[in-house]
Amino acid sequence: MSFLTIAFVALFYIATLILVVGLARRIRLYWKTPAPLKIPTTPAPTTQSGVALRMFREVVFFESLFKSTKWTWLFGWVFHMALFAVLFRHLRYFQEPVWAPVAFVSPLFKYLAFAMVIGLLGLLARRMLVDRVRYITAPSDILMLLLLLGIGVTGALTTFVAHTDVVAVKSFFRHLMTFNFETMPNVPTDPLMVVHLLLVGVLMIIFPISKLLHAPGVFFSPSRNQVDNPREQRHVSDWAKKLEN
Repeated sequence: MSFLTIAFVALFYIATLILVVGLARRIRLYWKTPAPLKIPTTPAPTTQSGVALRMFREVVFFESLFKSTKWTWLFGWVFHMALFAVLFRHLRYFQEPVWAPVAFVSPLFKYLAFAMVIGLLGLLARRMLVDRVRYITAPSDILMLLLLLGIGVTGALTTFVAHTDVVAVKSFFRHLMTFNFETMPNVPTDPLMVVHLLLVGVLMIIFPISKLLHAPGVFFSPSRNQVDNPREQRHVSDWAKKLEN
């Protein structure tokens, strides 16, 4: 195997390990963090089924962001929905045979790469042009958007401009899944794919320590996942129950 092949094999094994372990630790931390107060953002649902419906609207439609600022909601929603569609389409690289729903939507979903890039450009412009947002923007916020933009642009280029050998790419990753390594495809004739995969590996590594953790974190937000029933039922966190006992 070439040096580049060995480097990418190591990169994706290490990145996957960091992503899985880091994400699991963060979710465990979120799960065990006490919520000592009843603080649902009102108007809030008064039943568990209402909470589930509210979380669905928040995750799928970004309800609170829509009520806050329409332009941020537009670019944010477009980016996230396009990203979800692109990731769903990428399942075909890890399946044999490919699931029927994935095969069915793949020809259409590839065009959503443009929507993903447009959404990211809008969010980047917001960070740089809106005074009150630029004031609280850290360099890491800009770098994260640029990283995602790099992934989106290089992915779109390999699909629509410099076509890559998707069969070879799929074979490479399916062999990685079974610890049976094979040479990186189209190297050095496909530098865009090399850059694309490198950026994806970097994203996997930094995901558990970045603001992208809002993806699982939204499910643990007490302002969203609590029932508004402070009069009907006393709210006592787990650690307070231990003190009472």
